[in-house]
Amino acid sequence: MTRKFFGLDIPIIQAPMAGGITTPELVATVSNTGALGSLGAGYMEPAEIRIAIRKIKSLTSKPFNVNLFIPEHSNSTYDSSLIHKLLLPLWHELSDVPLDTIALTPPSFDDQVQVILEEQVPIFSFTFGIPSPSLIKRFKMQDSLIFGTATTPEEAEALANIAVDAIVCQGQEAGGHRGNFSSHDPLYSLLTLLLLTGKKVKIPLIAAGGIMDGCSALATFLVGASAAQLGTAFLTTTESGASSSYKQALLKTPHMATALTKAFTGKTARAIINPFIQKLEGHVIPPYPIQHFITHRLRSLAAQKNRPDLMSLWAGQGYPLCRHIGAATLVHEIAKEIAKYTS
Repeated sequence: MTRKFFGLDIPIIQAPMAGGITTPELVATVSNTGALGSLGAGYMEPAEIRIAIRKIKSLTSKPFNVNLFIPEHSNSTYDSSLIHKLLLPLWHELSDVPLDTIALTPPSFDDQVQVILEEQVPIFSFTFGIPSPSLIKRFKMQDSLIFGTATTPEEAEALANIAVDAIVCQGQEAGGHRGNFSSHDPLYSLLTLLLLTGKKVKIPLIAAGGIMDGCSALATFLVGASAAQLGTAFLTTTESGASSSYKQALLKTPHMATALTKAFTGKTARAIINPFIQKLEGHVIPPYPIQHFITHRLRSLAAQKNRPDLMSLWAGQGYPLCRHIGAATLVHEIAKEIAKYTS
């Protein structure tokens, strides 16, 4: 086993996947193994975050992480009529009621942060940008560790300059949204990103993207990572909040390719290619979060009706290696695999 990362017995982090995937049971189970569980709270209302944090605390006395999205501003007057017309036939495959186009708004970031501070969460992490220095100071004052996400060495340098404690280096193999927050995204592979970033910053790096087992985790340790963050691997665990149709798509269709797409949310994300993506391919997509709100009801209903062809099936390139087991078993198996290769 590698040296301990901030006191973890196992240098594995369960990624903070949003949208109800990271249940309190999943987070606590992972932390109880000696690894690090993470709550993806980006889409959660402040009250929901507080309930989830308190539930996690009731299930574990170990450290855990809570992740938020740094707010992004987009043109709220964007004309989305074309996308709406494209989505209507898909919606009518699922429902006879009209597709509601009421504008939604994301939860208040300031209110989300306030809850996390009040609950004195051990680790705060963020994605899609850089928080204000005053916010960093508030977390530092209560001794919370702070992790930021970078997709380029330059983004990592920007994070190091605000004194984060560790940087999640997200390679292009990763499932779900890209954590990019600059206009430049060369789509570095994970190992290349780790090598380049290690030349720029001297704080601990967390590897993320395509890691599914102990062998792939160990490969990242060899090029400079202090810990490995896995998201897709935890989607099919029994404690995951992923729908049964989502889990089955990951476990039963390993031949399906993944692609980076903006079709679902307006932000680049890796998902299994399905008819939803193909329907919107080549069309101008409204920016995030407008597209996310436009498609949210359709994707949610598709999950309820077991229609993976219309769902956002976020998945890293290594998803064919998913295992349908408990989260604790997964962590212990990864730890054994790491030990096997280092013994």
